[in-house]
Amino acid sequence: MDSIIVKGGKPLSGQIHIAGAKNAALALMPATLLSEEPLTLTNAPRLSDIKTMTELLQSLGAEITSMQDGKVQAMSTHGTINTTADYDIVRKMRASNLVLGPLLAREGHAVVSLPGGCAIGARPMDIHTDGLEKMGASIDLKDGYLHAKAAGGKLKGAVIDFPFASVGATENIMMAATLAKGTTVINNAAREPEIVDLATCLRRMGAQIDGDGTATITIQGVDRLGGATHPVVTDRIELGTYMLAPVIAGGEVECIGGRMDLVAAFAEKLDASGVSVTETANGLKVARKNGRPTAVDVTTEPFPGFPTDLQAQMMAMLCVAEGKSVLEEKIFENRFMHAPELVRMGAEIEVHGGTATVTGVERMKGAPVMATDLRASVSLILAGLAAEGETQVNRVYHLDRGYEHVEDKLGAVGADIKRVPGS
Repeated sequence: MDSIIVKGGKPLSGQIHIAGAKNAALALMPATLLSEEPLTLTNAPRLSDIKTMTELLQSLGAEITSMQDGKVQAMSTHGTINTTADYDIVRKMRASNLVLGPLLAREGHAVVSLPGGCAIGARPMDIHTDGLEKMGASIDLKDGYLHAKAAGGKLKGAVIDFPFASVGATENIMMAATLAKGTTVINNAAREPEIVDLATCLRRMGAQIDGDGTATITIQGVDRLGGATHPVVTDRIELGTYMLAPVIAGGEVECIGGRMDLVAAFAEKLDASGVSVTETANGLKVARKNGRPTAVDVTTEPFPGFPTDLQAQMMAMLCVAEGKSVLEEKIFENRFMHAPELVRMGAEIEVHGGTATVTGVERMKGAPVMATDLRASVSLILAGLAAEGETQVNRVYHLDRGYEHVEDKLGAVGADIKRVPGS
């Protein structure tokens, strides 16, 4: 397995181009299953998860051509569809479950393996299946596979009240409802930018959707959807990650393609910590205001609150901030697995259940550390930017699921960082 080697102590300066959003692209790609006409995504991120979704969709009958070094994904599902999503592919990635709604909507039946992904806590499928059952589907779990069938071969509109604002369930139900008979109303819907991006794409394909970006989304089913070309929204998690780099290492970085509306709650915490975030013609520019950042408390929440996917990176920054910070994780359990690795680098962190208390130190020290999940991987790289000596981050295959060419992007703004191929 590859490793990333970081030598800390170098301030950063320059521009980092932010990629299209992984979490948006992984929801947009299954939308090709809803139409026989071509769907083309531009500004697509170049990640291993995109390759996994490509493999899954191709196994279902989609034709996919990757162009412009992977930044354009041209898809078409005009032939016979295979309605079984196999475990061997689905186990690699949680977002694989997003083929369930489109397959049911188009074909009236589907067999989809329960998904895999990062081990950051329970993310049950119940909220997905309960919603689809309200739309007239019967769903049984057999040997690790969900066997779903729509009554009469066609889903029907329904009022669906989510017990919590699940992003994946909102996406699955929204796609399923585009071809359902009648009107579907999703209450307590997720409000993330990725939801708005998916709704925008579906509207370009001819769907009738209102209320995306609010807690109530209404979808009027149509008989068929057409093709479209759609640019993937900027990745707000990659954006937040690289905004933290100059805060931790020192210096100033402009994140090209960054938008304040995508990271407003995060930027508020940076401001409270003594960090300057300014809008430019091309994105967002970030730098410390005066020396070390200061401690700030963080609670993760669904959008528009502080993102759980930036909690690990924020912890890395708070490890070198002045004072004591408290981070409360309210989205996923088991999401402080990076804390013991940061402690190996000299951080002072105490974890009790879903709360971590971080007492900032003046400087961390490089050490060999182990990546436990996607966001933990990059948090250790960020910590390495501020550490004395050399930090070796092992098991970075997680990293490649969500960040394209980290070593190139950070290296271009002055970081001493390299990838070492595994033996």
